[in-house]
Amino acid sequence: MIRSELIQKIADENPHLYQRDVERIVNTVFEEVTEAMARGDRVELRGFGAFSVKKRDARIGRNPRTGETVHVEEKYVPFFKTGKLLRDRLNGK
Repeated sequence: MIRSELIQKIADENPHLYQRDVERIVNTVFEEVTEAMARGDRVELRGFGAFSVKKRDARIGRNPRTGETVHVEEKYVPFFKTGKLLRDRLNGK
């Protein structure tokens, strides 16, 4: 599902809300999650999962095309851990 499909589904299920308001709500939620993760905070949505940021240390890598070694700087990557409810639903429990 893409963002526009999510907005449309929420708008269809809530006819009392204007499409532009639903779009503003969805965008605000995504922006808040993004900003929290950028600060290094953890975002937990009960039953769905938790978003967090993990640090990857600097390392020596290898260019697969040429085989030469390259320095890979440290970086932060997003990490998602599923909640129990979502995991159980995916596994048919």
